[in-house]
Amino acid sequence: MEQINFANLKRKRDIHIIFPVFLVSIIACIDRVNIAYATLTMSEDLPWLTAEVFGAGAGIFFLGYLIFEIPGSLIAARFSASKWIARIMFTWGIVCVLMAFIDTKTQFYVFRFLLGAAEASLYPVIYSILFPRWFKPEERSRATSLMLISMLVANIIGAPLAGVLLSTSVFGMHGWQELFILEAIPALVFAVVFFFWVKDKPEQVSWLTDAEKKYLTDAFNEDQARMHNIKKYTIAQALTDRKVLKLCFIYFMWIIGYWGFSFWMPTALKNLSGWSTSLLGGAIAIPMLAALVVQLIVSYTSTKTGDKVWHVSIAMFIGAIGLGLSPFVTDPSLALVLICLTAIGTYTCMGIWWTIPTTFLTGPAAAGAVGLINSCGNMGGWVGPYLMGFVKTETGTFDLGYFIMAFFLVVAGVTILSIKYGWNGKKNHQHAETAAIALEKNVK
Repeated sequence: MEQINFANLKRKRDIHIIFPVFLVSIIACIDRVNIAYATLTMSEDLPWLTAEVFGAGAGIFFLGYLIFEIPGSLIAARFSASKWIARIMFTWGIVCVLMAFIDTKTQFYVFRFLLGAAEASLYPVIYSILFPRWFKPEERSRATSLMLISMLVANIIGAPLAGVLLSTSVFGMHGWQELFILEAIPALVFAVVFFFWVKDKPEQVSWLTDAEKKYLTDAFNEDQARMHNIKKYTIAQALTDRKVLKLCFIYFMWIIGYWGFSFWMPTALKNLSGWSTSLLGGAIAIPMLAALVVQLIVSYTSTKTGDKVWHVSIAMFIGAIGLGLSPFVTDPSLALVLICLTAIGTYTCMGIWWTIPTTFLTGPAAAGAVGLINSCGNMGGWVGPYLMGFVKTETGTFDLGYFIMAFFLVVAGVTILSIKYGWNGKKNHQHAETAAIALEKNVK
């Protein structure tokens, strides 16, 4: 029997699976968040773009995501994950171009909604359908964490790039218009590349040996059988499972702070510092770089120790500290330090988090449940930006919004500890006859 070089197999999957998905995620994050930078100058050309309108428009993206998240995940599970991801990229690229030509508040809301609808189900399809085919359970934390570093890389690249584009006019258009158009081109081009590059299953590729294909296919089938022996979830059972609903609640609370911070942070820092858009873009890369370093560390320590719950929980508390102290700071340098803490808290454990559902769910049930969890988070993605915009409009400052988001992160951190310890502080017991055994065994 042909021997398998596991180091070589790991390298092949890094190149042919993680790397292209990493690029997809970078492009998606840049196109999703570029509105946070575009609004720094858009409001000068579009007087109707008030703080509350921006907050609602930034958040309505997630309404489109919410409506189409679960159906999209189920379609991908039934047909092709890789082809669905390529479709997602192409359609969001088109909508991103259209964003450059908005002229009314209604158009702003409609195109933001369509952008969310176009991108809906991207990450659940990656987490619950594509990666389980290519990576064993113990490998997914690393794969997911490496892929989600893209969110920070996107900010490290996107913030300075946006700062430059906003202050220039190459084609005789406003800087924010060129920002939308130029940042949409990679999505349109790479959608075609991804369509032909990435395959759904090991047996469909030519870059693996026959032994490697058999090894990965057998590992996937054995993992599915193991979880089915514990409990074979139907889609309906997965969507109503108590543990899934708890994960929905946690993610909702987390994402209120995550997106409230992400969409409003450039505006808040600019108001406090008075820095130019180009200087602001460079400054914002600093906390994202800090979060990137910490994410690499926690990915390693989580894999080494097997712990998931404490890593995510502590991150929530760190993010809450960063947000909760922000209203008391007036110095831009100190504000940047707190932004570093908030970025570390809200960004660094995403990779660990998304390995939790697939420890006890498989196939379409996993796709539907991950879609539901992500959809609930996306409701938080609407609440967070709108809340900050509403608070700014009503009070003239972001202070109350900071306190509320910090509170929600604390609630998320405490709730995720209950997965391991229960609400009474006592460690949950395992019961072999229930699916909880998988969660309590793997989610330490």
